[in-house]
Amino acid sequence: MADTVPRPTVQVVNNPSNPTAETVDLEFYERLVEWAKENRVWVLSDLAYSELYYDGKPTRSILEVPGAKDVAVEFTSMSKTYSMAGWRMGFCVGNTQLVAALTRVKSYLDYGAFTPIQAAACAALNGPQDVVEQNRLRYQQRRDVMVESFARAGWEIPSPPASMFTWAKLPPGFEDMGSLEFSKQLLQHAEVAVAAGVGFGEEGEGYVRIAMVENEQRIRQAARNIKRFLAEHARK
Repeated sequence: MADTVPRPTVQVVNNPSNPTAETVDLEFYERLVEWAKENRVWVLSDLAYSELYYDGKPTRSILEVPGAKDVAVEFTSMSKTYSMAGWRMGFCVGNTQLVAALTRVKSYLDYGAFTPIQAAACAALNGPQDVVEQNRLRYQQRRDVMVESFARAGWEIPSPPASMFTWAKLPPGFEDMGSLEFSKQLLQHAEVAVAAGVGFGEEGEGYVRIAMVENEQRIRQAARNIKRFLAEHARK
């Protein structure tokens, strides 16, 4: 902060993280709020995957920290929690000054969402919440199947604590290929699509992001294709 010109005024944080699926604890947010106040920085907290947590460990929110509303707002989305992807519906809470500024920007530069979508969002928020738990369990089952089946295929991937992604190192023997070329080869020869880590920045090189968006049967099929692909590569 002391050496950066121009001086930063906003810090964006994402938890659970896309693409890495990492999570943070409340102590992290406590330190972040203290730092933001000391450095006069606004915090924009992205909590889009808040309800996709696993193993009974709920996602923490920056607004749990006393005084967080002095420096922070938090955004979340209906897309992940209620399977409304593409509807572009979410909301923001927190600091009144920032929320007021967002209201002005939305009023002048944007249009309201299609009225039936707004009505559906209200129904989702005010209605029974059992669907949220069902979605969470569905993704957790997919995660467990993916980790187990990919390991049997010869590719050990980490078990993500949250989100709909896992962030995996390239399998043994493919490290020198790079994430982009590996992703291309995997798509061409195994018909499995992953996101190259380098696409998320240079620190992502050597990793790929795998999305748990297919059902368990399709995940197992992907693992079989990957096993064949890895075996064919090993023989060369």
